[in-house]
Amino acid sequence: MNAVILAVLVMVVLSLARVSVVFALIVAALLGGLVSGLSLDQVMEAFHAGLGKGAGIALAYAALGAFAVALARSGVTERLAALLIGRANQNAAQTGRFFAISLLGLILLVSISSQNILPVHIAFIPVLIPPLLAIFNRLELDRRAVACVITFGITAPYMLLPVGFGAIFLNDILLSNLNAAAEEFDVTFEAATVPLAMLIPISGMLLGLITAVFFSYRKKRQYETRPVGIQQAGSEAEATASPPRLQPWQWGIIITAVLATLVVQLKYDSMVLGGLIGFAILSLSGVFRWKEQDDLFTEGMRMMALVGFIMITASGFASVMQATGEVPALVESSVELIGDNKGLAALIMLLVGLFITLGIGSSFSTIPIIAALYVPLAISFGFSPLATIALVGTAAALGDAGSPASDSTLGPTAGLNADGQHDHIWDSVVPTFIHYNLPLLAFGWAAAMLL
Repeated sequence: MNAVILAVLVMVVLSLARVSVVFALIVAALLGGLVSGLSLDQVMEAFHAGLGKGAGIALAYAALGAFAVALARSGVTERLAALLIGRANQNAAQTGRFFAISLLGLILLVSISSQNILPVHIAFIPVLIPPLLAIFNRLELDRRAVACVITFGITAPYMLLPVGFGAIFLNDILLSNLNAAAEEFDVTFEAATVPLAMLIPISGMLLGLITAVFFSYRKKRQYETRPVGIQQAGSEAEATASPPRLQPWQWGIIITAVLATLVVQLKYDSMVLGGLIGFAILSLSGVFRWKEQDDLFTEGMRMMALVGFIMITASGFASVMQATGEVPALVESSVELIGDNKGLAALIMLLVGLFITLGIGSSFSTIPIIAALYVPLAISFGFSPLATIALVGTAAALGDAGSPASDSTLGPTAGLNADGQHDHIWDSVVPTFIHYNLPLLAFGWAAAMLL
């Protein structure tokens, strides 16, 4: 068996068996590397070389987690929750469902905006979602639906809209790698055609979103009301105490902290600096005692620690998979099975892309790996430029939404599991895999055959 497929299967099976994702990634990397013929020293060298690539996002999560906990301590989030719950209580039987759908729509808009209008990516999740958990509980809203909404909002836009992160994915990465791979075949891909080629695959994701919200997770699901963040370490009295009364000047500082966090992220492209600036400004507001800063910051980092470690480990796993040299071999062996069947060729390319992205956890990182292999293959089978774009773009995106190591699933889990009631694998990974990867596979294949 190809070492990449074996490693990904081991990682997925262990994760589904509720083994820690970090442990699953390490075991899968070791097994895949050894099966490929690498020595243990070579495997560990490649693994360690890749760890540093995930350190930045891990530190960013820690800084934003600290800012989120400090913001929650101010009492702003409790007041927001009380206001929204009060609205939900009006005509509870009918308005409750309408309010839940409206809330999901709001979260979807924020998620989409985080990729283009305000390109902060997943930075909004640990700040926005934990305070809303009390509202979700009151509405008995299935958090799997929320996970699907967030994942759609942070993946579909960059695959379709050439703005913000979409400009990076579609133009800087996808288009440039396509043209580089097609240069010797005298084929040129145009920027204007890239979003058009991705329209059909994204339609599949939209169908999955509608299915998740209105059918799969429509039924009510009960959760315990638990404190979130720093209150988990405090006494019961602290957890049930009313939020502090804020003075007008304190409100001003809190708003300034939120805006400063956003502006710094946009200007300097640094979630780490943004989170630290926001935390520093909030510490001047007086909403918590100066001596509590260390505890607040530590609690915020603890809340995001799992996500950070998974990101770091996933980078090591991806490094080992590339060091094996088994990805080109996987494509070559797939070609032997295809023959001259164009439809089978499209399906095999998408399935291989799914396995590669599931392991790496990032469609952005997958394109450079598969474009050089897929473009010559697609041209040789007579696929049109539009169909080739759809194949490569969909193959790279497949698995991003349903990967245990992807920020598209880790981000929602970081927010929805702030009170310990949302399982990463069964409540984020599996639902998004079913509702997005399977439709992407079907609609991506249809796009390749129709365009």
